Amino acid sequence: MSPIVTVDWLHEHIKANNVVVLDATIKKVGSSEEDSDNKYLIPNTRFFDLKNVFLDKNDEFPNTIPEENDFEEQVINLGVNIDSCIIIYDNIGTYSSPRAWWLFKVFGFHNVAVLNGGLPKWIQSGFEVADKYIEGFTKGNFTANLIQELVTNYQQVFENITSNENCTIDARSNERFLAKVPEPRKDLKGGHIPKSVSLPYTEVQEDGEMKPKEELIRMFDKINSENKKFICTCGSGITACILALALEITGKTNYSVYDGSWTEWASMPNLPIEK
Repeated sequence: MSPIVTVDWLHEHIKANNVVVLDATIKKVGSSEEDSDNKYLIPNTRFFDLKNVFLDKNDEFPNTIPEENDFEEQVINLGVNIDSCIIIYDNIGTYSSPRAWWLFKVFGFHNVAVLNGGLPKWIQSGFEVADKYIEGFTKGNFTANLIQELVTNYQQVFENITSNENCTIDARSNERFLAKVPEPRKDLKGGHIPKSVSLPYTEVQEDGEMKPKEELIRMFDKINSENKKFICTCGSGITACILALALEITGKTNYSVYDGSWTEWASMPNLPIEK
């Protein structure tokens, strides 16, 4: 299916038997308070907990992908089946929902999409809201199958500095990329991975929605005219997935996400940093 759907599409299909609506909201990095709309939910929503469930709890870095069997078990607990149609949103717009979308892609599930514009767009359109998650659903029969090619580690990123075979794009703000402002995580060094290109995630969006396909194509072609594989990175693996979603929208599916991202890179003593 398409990597994004509109709120009109969801409103029309929300009562279909195989549609599963997931809220993947997390607090925005650098924000001091929760989004004002967080007391509302789209009806029939289940919570996809990126911060406490759908991550590797034993990893020293935040938000890294869980083990295959753990992901499968937790998705089964959400009542997801192999024939489900999963729609994911967040209450900021299109911020953390792409991370949940990417996780499903990583574990081999493709009938999944991000709600373009998320909860704010839903409310703006005047659609009904709820105040609590649904309960009482039965366990699903979801199966996970890790697609390793969608995940890049720091060794591969380091090797690319010399080989230059891939195009590494950084979703953080340009100010963070150039170390003009401190990183949100205390004591983390500033700067960027050598030979990476700054592409703030805000550049692929407008008013919380993804920009049109044609505009995204022009943007990516300007950065990567040789059509190399893209490696998406950011602070801790969340907004890199917004770039991955943008690439998917354009049909440029030769990409991966550096899961540890800048938090891992800047924490390791022997990796090069540019400013």
